[in-house]
Amino acid sequence: MALLLCHGLLSLGCVGSREHGNSNQRAGSAGPLPINRAKDLPAEVRAKILALDPEQVTESQIKELLAQAPAPRIIKIHGGPLPIKTRMNSFSRFLIAMGYPESSLRDPGTGSFTFGYYESSDKISGLIGWHYEREGLRPMIVGHSMGGIQAIRVLYKLAGAWTNPIPVWNPLTDRAEGRSEIVDPLTGKTRAVVGLQVCYATAVVAGGLGRFPPNEWDMNRRLRLIPDSVEEFTGFQKGFDIFGGDYLGYGSANDYRATGQAVVRNVRLPGTTTHWGIPDASGLLKDQQTKEWISDYRPSHGAVDEADLRRRFGLKSGRVLWAADVWFSIKKHWVLELQRLIRAGASNSHGN
Repeated sequence: MALLLCHGLLSLGCVGSREHGNSNQRAGSAGPLPINRAKDLPAEVRAKILALDPEQVTESQIKELLAQAPAPRIIKIHGGPLPIKTRMNSFSRFLIAMGYPESSLRDPGTGSFTFGYYESSDKISGLIGWHYEREGLRPMIVGHSMGGIQAIRVLYKLAGAWTNPIPVWNPLTDRAEGRSEIVDPLTGKTRAVVGLQVCYATAVVAGGLGRFPPNEWDMNRRLRLIPDSVEEFTGFQKGFDIFGGDYLGYGSANDYRATGQAVVRNVRLPGTTTHWGIPDASGLLKDQQTKEWISDYRPSHGAVDEADLRRRFGLKSGRVLWAADVWFSIKKHWVLELQRLIRAGASNSHGN
């Protein structure tokens, strides 16, 4: 409890301290909207994207093809004070090095790479509505520790678990707009923010002592149950984890499951992985063999061979596995969202 009190006091000092980027890094400052960029892609590029296998995306396809196209917004939520924020920033730098567009990783108003777990779930949910309306690509959510709890709370907000409408939140003004509905860019129809679905979300080491603060009690019964406001969800857990593991991270109490049609996977990280260091991924790319393993990674249908992971990567094995698995899902849904947008554009033009 003393650790939690210190953690809470430190986090208060982080509110309002989000990292700012310069104006030319802000997504809202220049260039056409991503939805228009996708529609304006050459027919040959659109055809090649439609032909991609979302589960077999290569490094060359990212460089030569996907780099020409927009990418879904990734909402990242870190789970602690300043040192933890820098590690989620490290994950953003990892994604950029792997070929993901920086503009889709930064908040367009502040230039920040990440939100804190203490920021309003209504605000984050409203941001998801704003980005989807402008971009036509459903966002993704990546949460670590208490940020993972917040990520799942956002899923419940989008699912309508709380009855109040969610106002659209404009990141350029950092204020709620006077509306709780958006125009769906794929259908042209008006719809509420409540009911939107993100394409992918993930939470890593969320639970344990993170459940104890009073502001987290509303999630205690919901945390392992994933609603249909996400298409695919991956939950990561590890043993020897007092901060983010229930019963120290052991047993079925740590497993996530769907309440409806969402696809839910559970991945167990090696117990030697440190709770706080998991998102610190950018340094992994200094070793070419590690980068190639991450790039070529495909999720297994069974348990991961922990002994082989430790033999290959030693104490960093958990960070490597987490980064590889999340990167695989991000690549997959990047392609799926582009294919969805391109098909919707073709359907609309035929209808016209």
